[in-house]
Amino acid sequence: MRKLLPLIGTPSQSHPGGRSAMTCRFRCGDACFHEVPNTSDNEYVGEIIAGAIGRRTMVRAAAVVTVAAAAGTAGVAGALPAAAAPADTSGKSSGNSGKSSGKPSAKAARGLRYSSVAPNTADAVTVPDGYAQNVVIRWGEPILRGAPAFDPEKQTAAAQAGQFGYNNDFLALLPIPGECDRQLLVANHEYTDEVLMFRGYDAANPTRQQVEVAWAAHGLGVVVVEEDRRTGKLTAVPRHHLNRRVTATTEFRLTGPAAGSDLLKTSADPTGTKVLGTLNNCSGGTTPWGTTLHGEENFNQYFANSGRATDKRYGIGTGATERKWERFDKRFDVAQEPNEVHRFGYVVELDPYDPTSTPRKHTALGRFKHEAATVRLTDDGRPVVYSGDDERFDYFYKFVGSKRMKKGSSRAVREHNLSLLDEGTLYVARLTGDSPTIEIDGTGKLPADGEFDGSGEWIPIATATAKGAVSHVEGMSAEEVFVFTRLAGDKVGATKMDRPEDIQPSPVTGKVYVALTNNTNRGVGANAKADEANPRNANKHGHILELTERLGRPESTTFAWSLFLVAGDPDDPATYFAGFPKDDVSPISCPDNVAFDPHGNLWISTDGSQLGSHDGLFGVATRGSRRGELKQFLTVPNGAETCGPIVQDRRVLVAVQHPGEVDGATVEKPASTWPDGPGKIVRPAVVAVWRKDGEDIGV
Repeated sequence: MRKLLPLIGTPSQSHPGGRSAMTCRFRCGDACFHEVPNTSDNEYVGEIIAGAIGRRTMVRAAAVVTVAAAAGTAGVAGALPAAAAPADTSGKSSGNSGKSSGKPSAKAARGLRYSSVAPNTADAVTVPDGYAQNVVIRWGEPILRGAPAFDPEKQTAAAQAGQFGYNNDFLALLPIPGECDRQLLVANHEYTDEVLMFRGYDAANPTRQQVEVAWAAHGLGVVVVEEDRRTGKLTAVPRHHLNRRVTATTEFRLTGPAAGSDLLKTSADPTGTKVLGTLNNCSGGTTPWGTTLHGEENFNQYFANSGRATDKRYGIGTGATERKWERFDKRFDVAQEPNEVHRFGYVVELDPYDPTSTPRKHTALGRFKHEAATVRLTDDGRPVVYSGDDERFDYFYKFVGSKRMKKGSSRAVREHNLSLLDEGTLYVARLTGDSPTIEIDGTGKLPADGEFDGSGEWIPIATATAKGAVSHVEGMSAEEVFVFTRLAGDKVGATKMDRPEDIQPSPVTGKVYVALTNNTNRGVGANAKADEANPRNANKHGHILELTERLGRPESTTFAWSLFLVAGDPDDPATYFAGFPKDDVSPISCPDNVAFDPHGNLWISTDGSQLGSHDGLFGVATRGSRRGELKQFLTVPNGAETCGPIVQDRRVLVAVQHPGEVDGATVEKPASTWPDGPGKIVRPAVVAVWRKDGEDIGV
């Protein structure tokens, strides 16, 4: 039996998923301690259909039904599909799906041949033997011309607007034409932790200067990085002409079907098309046309004094906010500006190659707590975007565009491609298990067929075209669907999931992986009980779902699914690693961000491990005889979360977010000395890791 490590610091045992109370306070506004926003009574499909129709007959029927992308009479999505002839819906192929195939080979999968890092509580980034690391860039380092060096005792909004922002999450690396040793690093700056930023911070009475610094520390950062050819080391290039900061006061353009709607108009913007800033950007994605996407997640916590039912569904509070921004700008006070909150919760698109461009918020992708936005193309060049809604019992979505990507770099081509996410159909997922309900007992015990699996359908909720938009949800207009997307998901009976976060399609197999971080409310009280897609009550460790679109086509409206990984201590019988022997895998808890390496392995970063170890980064094989073998690659310092993994041939990048965020910590009493040692302020940062011998990662 593995011995789990004691919890570090002084985290409250009542905080689910292993997070400190401080993290819950600043990152998501104590979301897990509020009433569950989703009080809809839509049931899991596996429970609805138990009865007259044979279960497996129904599953086959559900898996072959198709819905035209632009079709949609009101209410069509709410009906169960009619029976149809069986078709190839499983998407399974020998060795690539289901359980690990055959006897494992002697070696780990290519890309994962490193010594696993043991669970630990070291106040450091701990990497495998034979690997080295460096800090690429820290919070506060100047990246724009004229920005001063970072001085934690003399912070100003003007300085911070030219410096790297706080709490880096999603990362992207893009090539720079003509600069072969350089790449463009794009980072999300999700949120601020004022008690770790300002000496003597008074949470009840923040100053205007502190608030304005926090506004400037949110948003996005673009900075050129340069590699050392002899190693994998990366260093930031300050004051490059492509470097950029986007903050909570940068102008954005609202685009798509809800732009200009009365629901988005404010006193400052009567057109409903311009909004200042982006908030709480969590994960994101890159596009085939050279832009980056950023998901606005826990935006609800920034808005005060709401009393509307629609806001309650989004977790908007009725009183003051933690940061008290409403004291300094009325747009954060719902009582004064009721529509401002409707202008957040979207997918943001940034053109990182044009520092003068206006970023866009795409309303066609819906409004909810977007964890991510990842893109793949259909065979005819249309974008498909996957995104999870990071909330207990909420849903995951897919957008299928109707316009085709154009190739080229002219201004006209780039402008066309920047409009690709404004027209198409938005879908929400409904999952059906293929095991009898009685076999899903909430403990995580596998059903008789040896897998948690089944079929699913993408339910259309609205379609946007150049001529207008059409709702597919009875009782809701198209504008309402795009602004109150959660309500649309409720109405059509989407499947309540355990905090769907990052979603990544495999570039090798096309299978789609959905990280479900945890849900300690599952099966508690009147909340939804375990189902085959979310098989554990009081789920504190999370799981990863593997989804196969019908016939491998991303625009399909049906899919097969199985749980690829059920997280936790491998000695716990309620865990599952794609059928791989559990005595040879690393323990893992609370999967959050996911990425793929060049070999097709899935890499998983964690947020709030409940196993006593610090959060980390893990690689797991998705194919072949070692499918399901999971190995820990690194851990992060005290109080930190592992974010934004990028795995290249010779380098791994992670964003070390909120280091030192341990209950009771302050600038005066830090809980971490990372990254600069004792006597220095703790600073979120980006870290690069490489092999000391210069060879590729994990080979």
